[in-house]
Amino acid sequence: MSNIFRKNVSTETAEPATAPFVAPRVTVAGASNGAVLDGKIPEGDPAKAWHKRRDEYKLVGALNKRKFTVVVIGTGLAGSGCAAALAEQGYNVHSVTYHDAPRRAHSVAAQGGINAARARKVDGDSVYRFVKDTVKGGDFRAREAEAFRLGEESVRVIDHMNAIGAPFAREYGGTLATRSFGGVQVSRTYYTRGQTGQQLQLVGTQALLRQVKRGTVTLHTRSEMLDLIMENGVARGVVIRNLVTGEVTAIPAHAVVLATGGYGSLYYYSTLAVNCNASAAWRAHRRGAYMSHVSWVQFHPTALPVQSEFQSKTILMSESLRNDGRIWVPKKAGDDRDANTIPENERDYYLERKYPAFGNLCPRDIASRAAKEQLDSGHGVGPLKNSVYLDFSEAIGRVGVPVIKERYGNLFEMYERATGENPLEVPMRIAPGAHFTMGGLWTDFNQMSSIPGMFVGGEAGWSYHGANRLGANSLLSACVDGWFTLPFSIPNYLADHLGEALPAQDSQPVQEALARVNARTDALLSVGGAKSPTAFHRELGDIMYEGCGVDRSKAGLIEARGKIQELRKEFWSNVAVPGSGSQVNQTLEKAGRVADFLELSELLCVDALDREESCGAHFRVEHQLDGEAARDDEHWTFASAWETDGGEGPTTASMPLTFTRNVEPLHYSAVPMATRSYK
Repeated sequence: MSNIFRKNVSTETAEPATAPFVAPRVTVAGASNGAVLDGKIPEGDPAKAWHKRRDEYKLVGALNKRKFTVVVIGTGLAGSGCAAALAEQGYNVHSVTYHDAPRRAHSVAAQGGINAARARKVDGDSVYRFVKDTVKGGDFRAREAEAFRLGEESVRVIDHMNAIGAPFAREYGGTLATRSFGGVQVSRTYYTRGQTGQQLQLVGTQALLRQVKRGTVTLHTRSEMLDLIMENGVARGVVIRNLVTGEVTAIPAHAVVLATGGYGSLYYYSTLAVNCNASAAWRAHRRGAYMSHVSWVQFHPTALPVQSEFQSKTILMSESLRNDGRIWVPKKAGDDRDANTIPENERDYYLERKYPAFGNLCPRDIASRAAKEQLDSGHGVGPLKNSVYLDFSEAIGRVGVPVIKERYGNLFEMYERATGENPLEVPMRIAPGAHFTMGGLWTDFNQMSSIPGMFVGGEAGWSYHGANRLGANSLLSACVDGWFTLPFSIPNYLADHLGEALPAQDSQPVQEALARVNARTDALLSVGGAKSPTAFHRELGDIMYEGCGVDRSKAGLIEARGKIQELRKEFWSNVAVPGSGSQVNQTLEKAGRVADFLELSELLCVDALDREESCGAHFRVEHQLDGEAARDDEHWTFASAWETDGGEGPTTASMPLTFTRNVEPLHYSAVPMATRSYK
């Protein structure tokens, strides 16, 4: 493992120019302290960091670009943007997706909007205000300099996506329209009704397919990355499996980009598509890529509640609905009257009561915890008493049905199709659901992982959002990464590798990676058990919601970890995977992904156990003040970056996983640290 990112090998201290940094010693069983990492952030004013770094980047001459090969895994907004931008420059690009077409990447499912600090409305917005909202919303656990990059490039993102065809909503005079989202008091969210992700994905796909037609991008559809090719500690390509034929092949490359999304689907019931998974990121992690803030999972407050054990997922309702919808529960616990018959004075608009400054637009982590409090205290509504109301009657009375339908029509149609209820007539029923992961693969300021040559984009990374992501910053971060960061930082890396030959198909690094993949496939097929991978996944989700969900406790996390270890043992002795690997085999695909979830979920619990504080979406019940998250800035103002060791595949059943926590200190100068308050 390369140590180029390590400042020193001390297990406890690093020595920045200001004062010694001391990290708490790891006390979790099976985990230990590692090194202090260098995030490669330019010194000085964080507002100028990105400008400084971009001007320092090395360049690759036009005639030399075609000599380099880059493989990009994922075709969402980050992946399609990165592949299209690099190909446009002249690089030889391979684009890999397990979908039948790149447009089906999960960015298509995002609804409400994309933020930008363009400050077109006279409401006090600015790049600094954007940064302040983002850093504060993340509860001061993200890189400040990267928040500035996000804000600065947001202006170019909107202009670029608009230029290549995104049909943003417009005001009567033709200017682009905006609306508000959670955690802010300005209007900076650009949108295409409730289909923003879909429309941005379509234009990103068109840009990618343009390069496919030009011959600068080789597109691999229905193909899944199963391992990373490593040569002397450097990423040198990937191994993929054709999901139709079962053929396993290697793609050598000078650089690898993972833009494969988050791992919220680990919880089984999530807002993500059923096929969303963490395997590409986890396979890279097991090759040496650190994972940061793994337990920081966002539970979206406006997901639809689980109605039946036969559901495979839940459904997202856009945060934008909270602009006009009011969230409430009956004041009387157990009140099962029809919602429309409950008088105003018997309704508790609890977000407006607790957070008057932001009301229903408070950040997602706060809204989800507040909803769970209501459910736990017996104030839940619906047949299973597992939801709260999102009510549009006041807005309808104020502006009329046609206006509300125009703003949210497709979302209302989606809700009615899913539930059989018309939200124009009765309140929606919503509940917190696993959604977005703020944690992901650790990267430096150049978005390179701890494995040289492997870069990360979009939700697969960690650095922008801290402990909680503000609504509409997800599409933004993916676009910034894909179009305006990776196309600069990857050439900077490649410039030092001109003339390097790629590993041959019969070389040792390629053959070792192929052997690992084939051995793992054989292991899954040979178990011969009686329990489906989906049954294991469902059971894992129940464990995680209970032990590492909206709130966590030390005792609950220890119990959850133990259950996960036992479930992993059972998996490798009783999973049923019929068929073979040389054909279409969706059960085999699912089994491989669940096997990775069973390892990743233990790291999730370890990360949550280790961080003895509450911050954002990481809410440890032992660390709260007046019901709010209580940070411990003195001891925990750093990013955790974990390594995992131990057996892989069936050997994890007998060989326990061990973990090492590396740390990167976080510093704030432009946005002074303060107790987060939305009251």
